[in-house]
Amino acid sequence: MWRQYNAAMSDDRRIALVTGGARRVGAAIVRELHHAGVDVVIHCNRSAAPAEALAAELNAVRAASAFVEQADLLTPSAAASLVARAAGHRNRLDVVVNNASSFYPTPVGTVTDAQWDDLLGTNLRAPFFVAQAAAPLLAARGGAIVNIIDIHARRPLKGHLVYSVAKAGLASLTYALARELGPEVRVNGVSPGAVEWPESGLDAPSKQAIIAASALKRRGQPSDVAGIVRFLALDAPFVTGQVIAVDGGRSIGWD
Repeated sequence: MWRQYNAAMSDDRRIALVTGGARRVGAAIVRELHHAGVDVVIHCNRSAAPAEALAAELNAVRAASAFVEQADLLTPSAAASLVARAAGHRNRLDVVVNNASSFYPTPVGTVTDAQWDDLLGTNLRAPFFVAQAAAPLLAARGGAIVNIIDIHARRPLKGHLVYSVAKAGLASLTYALARELGPEVRVNGVSPGAVEWPESGLDAPSKQAIIAASALKRRGQPSDVAGIVRFLALDAPFVTGQVIAVDGGRSIGWD
Protein backbone atom coordinates (compact mmCIF):
# COMPACT_ATOMS: atom_id res chain seq x y z
CA MET A 1 0.00 0.00 0.00
CA TRP A 2 1.03 3.62 -0.53
CA ARG A 3 2.81 5.33 2.35
CA GLN A 4 1.45 8.75 3.25
CA TYR A 5 3.19 11.40 1.17
CA ASN A 6 5.11 14.02 3.13
CA ALA A 7 6.62 16.83 1.10
CA ALA A 8 9.13 17.53 3.84
CA MET A 9 10.63 14.06 3.50
CA SER A 10 12.60 14.43 0.26
CA ASP A 11 13.97 10.89 0.50
CA ASP A 12 10.41 9.60 0.62
CA ARG A 13 9.08 11.48 -2.41
CA ARG A 14 7.24 9.22 -4.78
CA ILE A 15 8.47 9.15 -8.36
CA ALA A 16 6.75 8.27 -11.62
CA LEU A 17 8.10 7.41 -15.06
CA VAL A 18 5.93 8.64 -17.94
CA THR A 19 6.97 7.40 -21.38
CA GLY A 20 6.32 9.84 -24.18
CA GLY A 21 5.84 12.48 -21.51
CA ALA A 22 7.19 15.54 -23.32
CA ARG A 23 4.13 16.60 -25.31
CA ARG A 24 0.36 16.38 -25.73
CA VAL A 25 -1.44 13.91 -23.42
CA GLY A 26 1.86 12.71 -21.99
CA ALA A 27 2.76 16.22 -20.82
CA ALA A 28 -0.69 16.62 -19.25
CA ILE A 29 -0.14 13.39 -17.32
CA VAL A 30 3.28 14.57 -16.16
CA ARG A 31 1.82 17.86 -14.92
CA GLU A 32 -1.07 16.14 -13.15
CA LEU A 33 1.17 13.72 -11.27
CA HIS A 34 3.60 16.49 -10.39
CA HIS A 35 0.75 18.62 -9.06
CA ALA A 36 -0.18 15.65 -6.84
CA GLY A 37 3.26 15.82 -5.23
CA VAL A 38 4.93 13.08 -7.26
CA ASP A 39 8.35 13.62 -8.78
CA VAL A 40 8.43 12.80 -12.48
CA VAL A 41 10.78 11.26 -15.01
CA ILE A 42 9.85 12.54 -18.45
CA HIS A 43 10.83 10.04 -21.12
CA CYS A 44 11.32 11.27 -24.67
CA ASN A 45 12.76 9.96 -27.89
CA ARG A 46 12.89 12.78 -30.46
CA SER A 47 11.22 15.47 -28.31
CA ALA A 48 14.18 16.39 -26.13
CA ALA A 49 13.62 20.16 -26.30
CA PRO A 50 9.97 20.04 -25.16
CA ALA A 51 10.93 17.54 -22.46
CA GLU A 52 13.64 19.80 -21.09
CA ALA A 53 11.29 22.80 -21.19
CA LEU A 54 8.63 20.88 -19.26
CA ALA A 55 11.17 19.73 -16.68
CA ALA A 56 12.37 23.31 -16.22
CA GLU A 57 8.79 24.48 -15.72
CA LEU A 58 8.16 21.87 -13.05
CA ASN A 59 11.50 22.32 -11.31
CA ALA A 60 10.69 26.01 -10.96
CA VAL A 61 7.64 24.95 -8.96
CA ARG A 62 9.44 22.30 -6.88
CA ALA A 63 13.21 21.99 -7.05
CA ALA A 64 14.78 18.74 -8.25
CA SER A 65 11.40 17.17 -8.94
CA ALA A 66 11.48 16.56 -12.69
CA PHE A 67 14.05 14.71 -14.77
CA VAL A 68 14.42 13.91 -18.48
CA GLU A 69 15.55 10.56 -19.85
CA GLN A 70 15.89 9.88 -23.57
CA ALA A 71 15.46 6.43 -25.08
CA ASP A 72 14.38 4.85 -28.35
CA LEU A 73 12.14 2.13 -26.92
CA LEU A 74 12.34 0.14 -30.15
CA THR A 75 16.01 -0.51 -29.41
CA PRO A 76 16.73 -3.83 -27.64
CA SER A 77 17.39 -3.41 -23.91
CA ALA A 78 16.36 0.28 -24.04
CA ALA A 79 13.38 -0.32 -21.77
CA ALA A 80 15.45 -1.90 -19.02
CA SER A 81 18.04 0.87 -19.24
CA LEU A 82 15.36 3.56 -19.09
CA VAL A 83 13.75 2.04 -16.02
CA ALA A 84 17.11 1.74 -14.25
CA ARG A 85 17.95 5.38 -14.96
CA ALA A 86 14.49 6.54 -13.87
CA ALA A 87 14.71 4.64 -10.59
CA GLY A 88 18.22 5.98 -10.00
CA HIS A 89 16.95 9.50 -9.38
CA ARG A 90 15.30 8.46 -6.09
CA ASN A 91 16.50 4.86 -5.68
CA ARG A 92 12.85 3.82 -6.10
CA LEU A 93 10.02 3.77 -8.58
CA ASP A 94 6.36 4.11 -7.61
CA VAL A 95 4.41 4.62 -10.84
CA VAL A 96 4.91 3.78 -14.51
CA VAL A 97 2.68 5.29 -17.19
CA ASN A 98 3.12 3.66 -20.59
CA ASN A 99 2.03 6.51 -22.84
CA ALA A 100 4.54 6.54 -25.72
CA SER A 101 2.86 5.59 -28.98
CA SER A 102 3.04 5.82 -32.75
CA PHE A 103 -0.03 6.26 -34.96
CA TYR A 104 -0.57 6.34 -38.71
CA PRO A 105 -2.80 4.57 -41.26
CA THR A 106 -1.98 1.07 -42.49
CA PRO A 107 -4.71 -0.06 -44.91
CA VAL A 108 -4.75 -3.76 -45.73
CA GLY A 109 -2.63 -4.42 -48.81
CA THR A 110 -0.15 -1.67 -48.00
CA VAL A 111 1.31 -2.80 -44.66
CA THR A 112 5.08 -3.23 -44.59
CA ASP A 113 7.21 -5.23 -42.20
CA ALA A 114 8.69 -1.98 -40.91
CA GLN A 115 5.25 -0.51 -40.16
CA TRP A 116 4.19 -3.68 -38.36
CA ASP A 117 7.36 -3.71 -36.26
CA ASP A 118 7.08 0.00 -35.47
CA LEU A 119 3.41 0.05 -34.46
CA LEU A 120 3.54 -3.21 -32.51
CA GLY A 121 6.88 -2.18 -31.05
CA THR A 122 5.87 1.20 -29.67
CA ASN A 123 2.31 0.32 -28.67
CA LEU A 124 2.77 -3.20 -27.27
CA ARG A 125 6.33 -4.49 -27.11
CA ALA A 126 7.80 -1.43 -25.38
CA PRO A 127 5.07 -1.21 -22.70
CA PHE A 128 5.62 -4.86 -21.86
CA PHE A 129 9.39 -4.57 -21.49
CA VAL A 130 9.10 -1.34 -19.49
CA ALA A 131 6.60 -3.06 -17.19
CA GLN A 132 8.76 -6.17 -16.88
CA ALA A 133 11.83 -4.13 -15.95
CA ALA A 134 9.89 -1.96 -13.52
CA ALA A 135 7.93 -4.75 -11.81
CA PRO A 136 10.42 -5.56 -9.01
CA LEU A 137 10.88 -1.87 -8.19
CA LEU A 138 7.14 -1.23 -8.19
CA ALA A 139 6.49 -4.32 -6.07
CA ALA A 140 8.85 -2.99 -3.41
CA ARG A 141 6.75 0.20 -3.16
CA GLY A 142 3.24 -1.18 -3.67
CA GLY A 143 3.25 0.70 -6.95
CA ALA A 144 1.12 0.93 -10.06
CA ILE A 145 1.26 0.74 -13.84
CA VAL A 146 -1.16 2.68 -16.03
CA ASN A 147 -1.22 1.88 -19.75
CA ILE A 148 -2.62 4.42 -22.21
CA ILE A 149 -4.64 2.36 -24.65
CA ASP A 150 -7.32 3.63 -27.09
CA ILE A 151 -11.02 3.03 -27.59
CA HIS A 152 -10.06 1.53 -30.97
CA ALA A 153 -8.61 -1.43 -29.09
CA ARG A 154 -12.26 -2.57 -28.85
CA ARG A 155 -13.52 -1.43 -32.25
CA PRO A 156 -10.78 -1.01 -34.83
CA LEU A 157 -10.37 2.28 -36.65
CA LYS A 158 -10.84 1.73 -40.37
CA GLY A 159 -7.61 2.04 -42.29
CA HIS A 160 -5.53 1.71 -39.11
CA LEU A 161 -5.43 -2.06 -38.76
CA VAL A 162 -1.97 -2.48 -37.25
CA TYR A 163 -2.42 0.34 -34.73
CA SER A 164 -5.80 -1.05 -33.65
CA VAL A 165 -4.37 -4.56 -33.27
CA ALA A 166 -1.43 -3.21 -31.22
CA LYS A 167 -3.73 -1.32 -28.85
CA ALA A 168 -5.95 -4.40 -28.48
CA GLY A 169 -2.83 -6.25 -27.45
CA LEU A 170 -2.03 -3.55 -24.92
CA ALA A 171 -5.50 -3.90 -23.39
CA SER A 172 -4.96 -7.64 -23.08
CA LEU A 173 -1.50 -7.04 -21.64
CA THR A 174 -3.08 -4.80 -18.99
CA TYR A 175 -5.40 -7.58 -17.83
CA ALA A 176 -2.63 -10.19 -17.92
CA LEU A 177 -0.12 -8.06 -16.02
CA ALA A 178 -2.71 -7.31 -13.34
CA ARG A 179 -2.93 -11.06 -12.68
CA GLU A 180 0.78 -11.66 -12.95
CA LEU A 181 1.96 -8.77 -10.78
CA GLY A 182 -0.74 -8.72 -8.09
CA PRO A 183 -1.02 -8.32 -5.20
CA GLU A 184 2.04 -6.07 -4.99
CA VAL A 185 1.51 -4.08 -8.20
CA ARG A 186 -1.76 -2.74 -9.58
CA VAL A 187 -2.11 -2.52 -13.37
CA ASN A 188 -4.85 -0.56 -15.12
CA GLY A 189 -5.46 1.17 -18.42
CA VAL A 190 -7.05 4.30 -19.81
CA SER A 191 -8.63 4.31 -23.28
CA PRO A 192 -8.97 7.86 -24.66
CA GLY A 193 -11.40 8.73 -27.40
CA ALA A 194 -11.40 12.11 -29.17
CA VAL A 195 -9.11 13.95 -26.76
CA GLU A 196 -6.05 15.00 -28.75
CA TRP A 197 -6.09 14.55 -32.52
CA PRO A 198 -3.14 12.66 -33.99
CA GLU A 199 -0.70 14.83 -35.89
CA SER A 200 -1.46 12.92 -39.09
CA GLY A 201 -3.74 10.19 -40.37
CA LEU A 202 -7.21 11.71 -39.80
CA ASP A 203 -8.90 14.20 -42.14
CA ALA A 204 -11.49 16.79 -41.07
CA PRO A 205 -14.58 14.72 -42.03
CA SER A 206 -13.25 11.77 -40.02
CA LYS A 207 -12.74 14.00 -36.98
CA GLN A 208 -16.28 15.38 -37.24
CA ALA A 209 -17.71 11.87 -37.57
CA ILE A 210 -15.89 10.78 -34.42
CA ILE A 211 -17.30 13.70 -32.42
CA ALA A 212 -20.81 13.17 -33.80
CA ALA A 213 -20.72 9.52 -32.67
CA SER A 214 -20.11 10.44 -29.03
CA ALA A 215 -22.80 11.04 -26.42
CA LEU A 216 -21.32 14.39 -25.34
CA LYS A 217 -20.82 15.66 -28.94
CA ARG A 218 -17.55 17.33 -28.18
CA ARG A 219 -13.85 16.66 -27.97
CA GLY A 220 -12.25 16.01 -24.62
CA GLN A 221 -9.08 17.53 -23.19
CA PRO A 222 -5.73 15.97 -22.26
CA SER A 223 -6.53 16.88 -18.65
CA ASP A 224 -9.51 14.50 -18.79
CA VAL A 225 -7.13 11.61 -19.42
CA ALA A 226 -4.56 12.89 -16.93
CA GLY A 227 -7.11 13.03 -14.12
CA ILE A 228 -8.06 9.39 -14.60
CA VAL A 229 -4.39 8.40 -14.73
CA ARG A 230 -3.82 10.18 -11.44
CA PHE A 231 -6.80 8.40 -9.88
CA LEU A 232 -5.65 4.96 -11.01
CA ALA A 233 -2.02 5.58 -10.06
CA LEU A 234 -2.53 7.22 -6.67
CA ASP A 235 -6.08 7.00 -5.37
CA ALA A 236 -7.46 3.59 -6.28
CA PRO A 237 -5.82 0.99 -4.00
CA PHE A 238 -8.55 -1.62 -4.67
CA VAL A 239 -8.68 -1.21 -8.45
CA THR A 240 -6.63 -3.39 -10.79
CA GLY A 241 -7.12 -5.07 -14.14
CA GLN A 242 -9.48 -2.36 -15.39
CA VAL A 243 -9.54 -0.25 -18.55
CA ILE A 244 -11.49 3.01 -18.27
CA ALA A 245 -12.75 4.72 -21.43
CA VAL A 246 -12.38 8.50 -21.51
CA ASP A 247 -14.30 9.10 -24.71
CA GLY A 248 -17.32 11.32 -24.12
CA GLY A 249 -19.56 8.28 -24.31
CA ARG A 250 -18.57 7.23 -27.80
CA SER A 251 -18.13 3.59 -26.84
CA ILE A 252 -21.76 3.27 -25.65
CA GLY A 253 -23.20 4.21 -29.01
CA TRP A 254 -20.73 3.88 -31.84
CA ASP A 255 -22.98 4.85 -34.77
